[in-house]
Amino acid sequence: MNVLTGTPLLPTYARFPVTFVDGEGSWLIADDGERYLDLIAGIAVVSLGHCHPAPLAAAKEQLERLWHVSNLYSTEPMENLARALSERFGGAHAFFCNSGTEAVEAALKWARKSTGKAGLVALEGSFHGRTLGALSITGQPAKRAPFAPLLPGVPFATPETLASAVGPETAAIVLEPVLGEGGVHPLSAETLEEARQLADEHDALLIFDEVQTGIGRTGEFFAWQRHGVRPDAVTLAKGLANGLPIGALLVSDTAPTGFVPGDHASTFGGNPVSCAAACAVVAAIDDALLAHVRAISERFEAQLPRVRGVGLLLAVELGRPAGPVAHAALEHNLLVGTAGETALRLTPPLTISTEEADLGVDLLRETLR
Repeated sequence: MNVLTGTPLLPTYARFPVTFVDGEGSWLIADDGERYLDLIAGIAVVSLGHCHPAPLAAAKEQLERLWHVSNLYSTEPMENLARALSERFGGAHAFFCNSGTEAVEAALKWARKSTGKAGLVALEGSFHGRTLGALSITGQPAKRAPFAPLLPGVPFATPETLASAVGPETAAIVLEPVLGEGGVHPLSAETLEEARQLADEHDALLIFDEVQTGIGRTGEFFAWQRHGVRPDAVTLAKGLANGLPIGALLVSDTAPTGFVPGDHASTFGGNPVSCAAACAVVAAIDDALLAHVRAISERFEAQLPRVRGVGLLLAVELGRPAGPVAHAALEHNLLVGTAGETALRLTPPLTISTEEADLGVDLLRETLR
């Protein structure tokens, strides 16, 4: 394996010692020709697998027509994607941006503008992004501390203390249906239902951060559909365009509109190429693929010890530091991630085959011996 040395990049990532040059389906190929089974998929991003023909063809066709116009104008891919997501949500309006963090920032501004209130409530262990606003509602002190002071007065609750954290000055409750970076911990139906009731009681808005859980990752198109607790808004990104940069804020048709022209913007938001790819992804996530996600999830859970999570957002609890194990897996030509200090994160392409899933289990078992 080769890795670039002396590259003039800021040291914001602790990169693994491998450089990838090609990918196909659930596999990545390094610059030395070695093949790796990818059970992380860019951290739940390459939802249909590397170079899936549908978004590839859509992006290529759009590249040959139009790359960019200002958001002072409209494009067909952006409008088509907004309609497709609205239909999946059951009626919503979209704001498009470039990442999950940007989608969360848009959601926070929308909530404050819509309610006229400033209070935000989030959960301990949550992760919502690394810009200052999103970081302010990320319930992991180690990530926040180096950049303090952040937005003041954000109470971080547990599911048991959520009610005491919400009050008349709360603009929004922001929850991940499954805490991803915080260890892959699904929230119970009771917690989601209580959050909905608290938001209604205090004239607050309920925002679900589905940057990682959305777009079929949990076996439903949106994670909130598992329990039928409908939020006022969701944030999306990661798997939406199968690896091309995109983020989205979806605001329910039944929620306040909030924004008016000039309130928020994104120069590259709604990029025609990314939106064309995203339209192909949304179309590909049909009932058959969602059933496949649930079946492969059950297969992983049956064959691996101490598994938690939903769909193909899973964690294997090790009870010891997970970082060295993720590096050891690389020596077995297997890519896995970490979630918290002691768990491995498995977020393979939703299209991973039964045979590939079984091979992944075998390689992980070899790693853990």
